[in-house]
Amino acid sequence: MVRAQQFLGRPSTSGSTRVGTASAVTWKLNTSRQSSRLLFPVLAIGAVFQAILQTIMVPLLPSMPGLIGVGSAAVSWLVTSTLLVGAVVTPIFGRLADMVGKKRMLLISLTLMTGGSMLCAISSNIAVLILARGLQGVGAVIIPIGISILREELRTGRVPRTIALLNSTLGLGVALGVPFSAAIIQWANWHVLFWVTTAIGASLTLAAAMVVGESRSRTGGRFDGVGAVGLSSALVCLLVPTTQGSGWGWTSPAVVSMFVAAAALFVLWGRQQLRNGNPLVDLQSASRRALLVPHLVALLVGFAFYGNTLITTQLLQADPDAGAGYSLSILLAAVCLLPVSVAMMTFAFVAARFSDRRGPKASILVGSVFLVCGYALHAVPGKPLWLVVMAIGIAAIGTTFVYCTLPLLILAAVPLAQAAAANSVNVLLLSTGTAVCSAVIAPILTNQSGGQVTAAGFASAYIVCAVCAVVVTMAGSALPKRRRSVAPDVYATSSVV
Repeated sequence: MVRAQQFLGRPSTSGSTRVGTASAVTWKLNTSRQSSRLLFPVLAIGAVFQAILQTIMVPLLPSMPGLIGVGSAAVSWLVTSTLLVGAVVTPIFGRLADMVGKKRMLLISLTLMTGGSMLCAISSNIAVLILARGLQGVGAVIIPIGISILREELRTGRVPRTIALLNSTLGLGVALGVPFSAAIIQWANWHVLFWVTTAIGASLTLAAAMVVGESRSRTGGRFDGVGAVGLSSALVCLLVPTTQGSGWGWTSPAVVSMFVAAAALFVLWGRQQLRNGNPLVDLQSASRRALLVPHLVALLVGFAFYGNTLITTQLLQADPDAGAGYSLSILLAAVCLLPVSVAMMTFAFVAARFSDRRGPKASILVGSVFLVCGYALHAVPGKPLWLVVMAIGIAAIGTTFVYCTLPLLILAAVPLAQAAAANSVNVLLLSTGTAVCSAVIAPILTNQSGGQVTAAGFASAYIVCAVCAVVVTMAGSALPKRRRSVAPDVYATSSVV
């Protein structure tokens, strides 16, 4: 009978067909569960990878002028272009991720990063290298897009700890970037460094394509191209003089005119966003205390976090005969910075659990206290090396408590369809804080004694970071006493364990 039905083209209702259908469903379910288990590792490796690319040029900067035959001013753009592109594309890609799909924008960012690594591997032309480093800056969107993917795919109970751990990978990548780069260039040509990152990027892109699922929530609508151009122009006019001001002169016409242009463009852009029915950045929502405070804290923590690395790296390598320092090599200085990654990875779960039990406000206040204590210890002149390492770790613990709480505050304040855009704005402000730190700290370190770095210069720089931590305490005090880290109802459609 079954054969007759098959011959006549009729569907068979035999037991074997039902068994085959059940097997297919079971195979798809097992594949989905396997992909869900691999989702976080892929996103975490991607976050570490982009953080490494942010700092990978640091050991190369002193020798790059001789390697490619250009001046130091041109070489500085190998860092500036990465920062600039990252700041510009983060809110744009975040908004597009909410509109057209998070997986699509994640794969685009990984592809561009990998392409930038390949260009660095095959070229020694300064123009090509600046372009390539700019493409690597697109990786700044991986963490905000990854956070929104985890929020959509994971169940409520796993979200806070998983997101906190993903956010903490930034510290791991930053701490590993310098020793990773220094170890390779010590034994091989500098192009080999970027062949390695190209291979990592290609493997990571393939893994993400296989593991990350398509977004179920998309806002759709028309992309705000005018707002994107306006914000990009304003950020360029702000960040270029911020990063190049020490070389161009802070009172030079170029720097002053670009700062004035940035102020005017931000005002015009803000008015355009408020009048737009589908804005690039929802300024009305961002002005609410629930989002305004996390954004302000991100700016300050970006400054303090980068200061912990930037100032201490110079202190460890400085000549003690000149007034302060420990005369360590780049590799040994990088090893001394490993407590940053250890502290951020170790205390990420602690921070998430503490925030869930005591509330985000308590978590930020505890983190700010650690930051103040860490920088107070940093500011003590003439301390032994082990105290420097201890201060690095204490400040890193404070950064972890604050930084891991920020995305939880944002996820609780916005709907699922706006998660990537809101987190992207937060990451943009974090990047802006690091750029401002670099611009502010450099003259503080050198202006204390006519261009020579001294103990007083290092102490003053650390005190500035401590002041930022105090302001974080004041901002955190404006948060509600108790608040759920993540709204539970947004996971109703998620079935991933």
